[in-house]
Amino acid sequence: MSSGGKKSLNTVTLLFKLPYYTHWGQSLVIAGSEPALGSWNVKQGLALSPVHQGSELVWSGRVSVAATFTSEYSYYVVDDNKNVLRFESGEKRKLVLPEGIQEGDVVEIRDWWQDASEALFLRSAFKNVIFNTTENDKRELQSVSINKSLDPEEIVVQFVISCPRLESGSSVVVTGSNPQLGRWRAQDGLKLSYVGDSFWKGNCVLRKSEFPIKYPCIDFSLNFYWGHLVSIKRLRMIALNIYSTYKYSQISQAGNPSLELGPNREVDIDLSSPKQSRYIVLSDGALRDAPWRGAGVAVPVFSIRSDEDIGVGEFLDLKLLVDWAVNSGFHLVQLLPINDTSVHGMWWDSYPYSSLSVFALHPLYLRVQALSDAIPADIKEEIQRAKKQLDKRLDVDYEATLSTKLSIARKMFNLEKDKVLNSSSFKQFLSENEEWLKPYAAFCFLRDFFETSDHSQWGRFSQFSKEKLEKLISEGTLHYDVICFHYYVQYHLYMQLSDAAAYARKKKVILKGDLPIGVDRNSVDTWVYPTLFRMNTATGAPPDYFDKNGQNWGFPTYNWEEMSKDNYGWWRARLTQLAKYFTAYRIDHILGFFRIWELPDHAATGLVGKFRPSIPLSQEELLSEGLWDFDRMCRPYIRQEILEEKFGSFWTVIAANFLNEYQKQRYEFKEECNTEKKIIAKIKTSPEKSLWLEKEDSIRRGLFDLLQNIVLIRDPEDSTKYYPRFNLEDTSSFRDLDEHSKNVLRRLYYDYYFARQENLWRENALKTLPVLLNCSDMLACGEDLGLIPACVHPVMQELGLIGLRIQRMPSEPNLEFGIPSQYSYMTVCAPSCHDCSTLRAWWEEDEGRRSRFYKTVVGSDEEPPSRCTPEVVHFIVQQHFDAPSMWAIFPLQDLLALKDKYTTRPAAEETINDPTNPKHYWRFRVHVTLESLLDDKDIQATIKDLVTSSGRSFPGKKVEGADESGEKLSKVQLNGKS
Repeated sequence: MSSGGKKSLNTVTLLFKLPYYTHWGQSLVIAGSEPALGSWNVKQGLALSPVHQGSELVWSGRVSVAATFTSEYSYYVVDDNKNVLRFESGEKRKLVLPEGIQEGDVVEIRDWWQDASEALFLRSAFKNVIFNTTENDKRELQSVSINKSLDPEEIVVQFVISCPRLESGSSVVVTGSNPQLGRWRAQDGLKLSYVGDSFWKGNCVLRKSEFPIKYPCIDFSLNFYWGHLVSIKRLRMIALNIYSTYKYSQISQAGNPSLELGPNREVDIDLSSPKQSRYIVLSDGALRDAPWRGAGVAVPVFSIRSDEDIGVGEFLDLKLLVDWAVNSGFHLVQLLPINDTSVHGMWWDSYPYSSLSVFALHPLYLRVQALSDAIPADIKEEIQRAKKQLDKRLDVDYEATLSTKLSIARKMFNLEKDKVLNSSSFKQFLSENEEWLKPYAAFCFLRDFFETSDHSQWGRFSQFSKEKLEKLISEGTLHYDVICFHYYVQYHLYMQLSDAAAYARKKKVILKGDLPIGVDRNSVDTWVYPTLFRMNTATGAPPDYFDKNGQNWGFPTYNWEEMSKDNYGWWRARLTQLAKYFTAYRIDHILGFFRIWELPDHAATGLVGKFRPSIPLSQEELLSEGLWDFDRMCRPYIRQEILEEKFGSFWTVIAANFLNEYQKQRYEFKEECNTEKKIIAKIKTSPEKSLWLEKEDSIRRGLFDLLQNIVLIRDPEDSTKYYPRFNLEDTSSFRDLDEHSKNVLRRLYYDYYFARQENLWRENALKTLPVLLNCSDMLACGEDLGLIPACVHPVMQELGLIGLRIQRMPSEPNLEFGIPSQYSYMTVCAPSCHDCSTLRAWWEEDEGRRSRFYKTVVGSDEEPPSRCTPEVVHFIVQQHFDAPSMWAIFPLQDLLALKDKYTTRPAAEETINDPTNPKHYWRFRVHVTLESLLDDKDIQATIKDLVTSSGRSFPGKKVEGADESGEKLSKVQLNGKS
């Protein structure tokens, strides 16, 4: 008893060790859930110290705790002020001390840094779908304990391994060179116990006396004095280390062993230390399996066709698509965004990336036949008439289809509203979703009442408040039924998509969603959360493969500073909602989380923008370089000869209507047409428009060229900051500068776009992306196409984000076509995507490119076929199946091109999106039904042969190492160590 009368706690020492190379000024800290580890406050965590051990830099730290201590913890890389620079990926580590430890014992915990790629297989896509480790979680958890008291000669080594890919019914053993590990005989190895969450543990008791105790060793200490050797010392006796090599081995339900890949693991215990650890925990990360590879199909929901849907693909069609995917060997179905986009009330809303709400589902995908089991005969007839009319079309009639579905849904709502709204399932749905659902319903009512989604035009309702919202949606209002109708539609959409998602999980197929980078400026989100958006700006992309003039998507950019105040709550809510349906998702334009291409809201094109955030060119910097005439560099450079060259004899009409001559033969735009949007308006509404009726497009392009003829952009919020105009050397404004100015601007241009921003953009991404990744357990893929900063791929690798590789858009410089066999593992590879032409269209639209591809990729000097034959498709598709990429995901159109039967439609009609056209009509629909595709066993067999021959996983595939392969692997083990 202590002097105070209380029993003293047994205390033990924890010794953490982690090999990790840091840069100068960096160190490692452990933070955990308990006060001894800082209670997750990194600045109060356990600081580690580095020691060189052989070729490794090992960080270690000690802390005294109670023998009953348990904690979650993680490792962090920090700077000298303990600001976090990097942290581990995956789930938090869980520390449970071995049973039987005594007062004063030292428990040594040897960890490995958890890389993001290791944590991928703990994501729901793998854990709950492909591997379905919920079966493992049903196993009886086993105790890991020592069944006897240890004597001073004994040391306990605890092996800990994560096996998220373990087949149900299998077990894990440790086998190695030590007798206690079976001398490389798996059947005699150390059997591990399952302890939950995919982890296996086992204890091995080693006796010091089983090893030679000492051997003589000369420890040299050379002493010099003014360059002369004066002494050598000394001879001492040290204990021999306990050393063993080992590996983990899976034992299948049939008893067949399968040794993990890679080099042998090593355990080395120094017996000479006076404070020898009695317990050593080897936290060995994940079992090293062969790289898992899978395949999938990509198609927008609206493009699907079935015997049941009306005019457009529907959520319940996904069940048929999943069946087809399974038959074809696919583990994944990828979709485009499915949120409501009903902003304009016309076909412009077919654009799936311009959300009215980032939470609400699109009514377009509702199956009205599934609204009730008691649909009246007259409504059934109406459904059949609509189906017959709308399904005659080859593509989607967006307006007619949506109008028809909402009309039928209203009739069913009027018949069944009391029954549905009073049901327990609806009440639960409303309760769980009211945070976004109520503002959404109110917005839809106000949009229809004011006949515009532009909430700035809604009078007293233009400013959102919770008080106004409660009045708008209260039960006593005349429009309460309208509010409830929107609840009703969203409820049924939720039920139908949830049904399809559960079906996919049951079939071991991942549903992969899409997270758009932006929201429409006239959306529920900008109405409810206006401070989260920079409403005077627009989002886009600089010139790239998709569009040489850049893109302007029109979305407001994000106010990241404001979003950070609640730890990005809006983003976390988005991901939580997405995870209700999907187990994987694509981050649209992931570059936007590093930096976004920001345009003024008066811009119509995407050329004259700047990156946000970015380090601008300061006025002082430019002056120090001898650049002083800022007006010359920032004002559109318009001389009379330029006008004559661009507009010919029509230049005088242009000058008279759009320009003022401020100096002899030098012009500037008039106030009423000095932006791109003003130019568009004037061309359409000017009293003089009859002069250019036949030339509108060419005049608009010409005026835009003049407006964009600058070399620097002045920051509208700080007139002392400047940004180089993208591709400034293409302008006559640049060409007419003196040589000194041109040389300085070239250098500063390169510095701005390719050098000075890298650290800033990296830091920005590491603030935002981890929040997205950690708020759900979905598998994340990033669309990293376009102008890629050097920091992007390292950050994606660090965070475990899977990139995208499209063969015609190689990320490597000086390559016209990507080489799938050289893609890295952490990628999705595909021959095309929704933002470009299909494989068939791409092949047939450019003869010269086709010939170059045939020679460099196919390796043939023969004339390539002008038509993209099934043989050509098979070659290209097989390249992608065989690639090292974790995923090969193919647009459905490219897969159907494997069979002549499905290539009768002109290839250009199968394009989903044209990025160069901001008003593109997203309406492509597959010309064959899913039922007929399911009946076509030939094409399913062809695709599945490609999957199996490439070694990719497929639903129903047996685990490697079982059956016949088990014998082969066990021979390798018996012969030693692989």
